[in-house]
Amino acid sequence: MDNPSEEIAPEFDADYADANLPGQHWEKRSFTDCDFTEADLRELVTSGCTFTRCDFTRTDLGESKHQATAFRQCTFDRTVLTRSTFTSCSLMGSNFVDCVLRPITFTEVDFTLASFVKAPLYDLKLNGQRFRETNLSEADLRNTDLAEADLMGARLLDAKLEGADLRGAKVDANGLRQAKLAGALIDVDQAIAFAAAHGLVVS
Repeated sequence: MDNPSEEIAPEFDADYADANLPGQHWEKRSFTDCDFTEADLRELVTSGCTFTRCDFTRTDLGESKHQATAFRQCTFDRTVLTRSTFTSCSLMGSNFVDCVLRPITFTEVDFTLASFVKAPLYDLKLNGQRFRETNLSEADLRNTDLAEADLMGARLLDAKLEGADLRGAKVDANGLRQAKLAGALIDVDQAIAFAAAHGLVVS
């Protein structure tokens, strides 16, 4: 286990593929273009770390905990993230493909420009979080709490939102046209915006 107070130089192009590193504690570490493919990082704890363009393909990050850590333009392909928690983190520009996500906890996370195409995000609490220009096409968001979330510019083509709470969320006209909103909970202002987005005249 790393000493949290030890100063560790930034790492570039480091090879952690197939590494067996469960239960690690990393604080204020920086990784750029590093390969974590198929690494065992179960129960990893990070605080104030930065991962830029890192590859987490088939990595096991189950039960990991991340506080104020940034994952920028990272690849999560068939990554195991069950029972992981992200608090005050950034996932800006990261791509999630066929990942094992649930159960998972996101609190005050920035998802700007991330991609969750077809992702199973149902029954989650994502209220108040930032999804600007996030690709949520065909994502399963049924019964998810998205109240007060920022979804401006988000791609919601065929996103499933039945039972989702969208009250107070910021959604632009494209999002209102693209998403499957039948059964979603919305407020009056959103209902008017939805009607306008579909060419209706409210008087």
